[in-house]
Amino acid sequence: MAATIGTNIELATDYLLESGTSMAAPHIAGIAALVKGAHPEWSPSAIRSAMMTTANPLDNTQKPIRKSEDNKPATSLDMGAGHVDPNRALDPGLIYDTTPQDYVNLLCSLNFTEEQFKTIARSSANHNCSNPSSDINYPSFIAFFSPEGNFTFLEQKFRRTVTNVGSAAAKYRVKVKAPRNSKVSVSPQTLVFRKKNQKLSYSLTIRYKDDAQQEVQSGSITWVEENRNHTVRSPIVISPEIETW
Repeated sequence: MAATIGTNIELATDYLLESGTSMAAPHIAGIAALVKGAHPEWSPSAIRSAMMTTANPLDNTQKPIRKSEDNKPATSLDMGAGHVDPNRALDPGLIYDTTPQDYVNLLCSLNFTEEQFKTIARSSANHNCSNPSSDINYPSFIAFFSPEGNFTFLEQKFRRTVTNVGSAAAKYRVKVKAPRNSKVSVSPQTLVFRKKNQKLSYSLTIRYKDDAQQEVQSGSITWVEENRNHTVRSPIVISPEIETW
């Protein structure tokens, strides 16, 4: 994610601001610290979610961000979730929280050896691999297809759980921007929260028919609160598989 700095973050006057990932990283760390200070009970994944789902995918002129090398529209693989908005990240409305077991389930799905698993998990303890899954509760979606032949059909289903960290009661409706050549369905299309910190789940299904270009396609879903106090956006990416991945 590229970062923009709000007025509530002070930088030393002799600090040289540069562009690029190396300078975005400390900006993101500073914003994460700001959010943690306002919400000390939030987990790292909740803070990440708050920054991602409130980021702005448009440039300073409110037009889609474009890649500098060819001036084509940037996808989420180029820009992440967008420009971070520190003030909105403090009050995201909904968050996607991820538990340690979610990451264990992800590692279990990758067929690592026991030694590899414990090295990555940094733990020698026994782990529960009864529910391996590569679909963790992350605030974005990516579906890969194998670029074989001229056309590829793809259908992939995801499940996500969001936590209401806004008002005591809130109602959200989903707004879908499907990637090119695809249909995206969300069920349910409305989430009704009765209280703060309540969790609700939904499923998202991508159906995609590839064309001969086989390029990365980008879209999004946004949960919009009924009173429009909060909008919670998640990128969607459809990408050809790369052999080195």
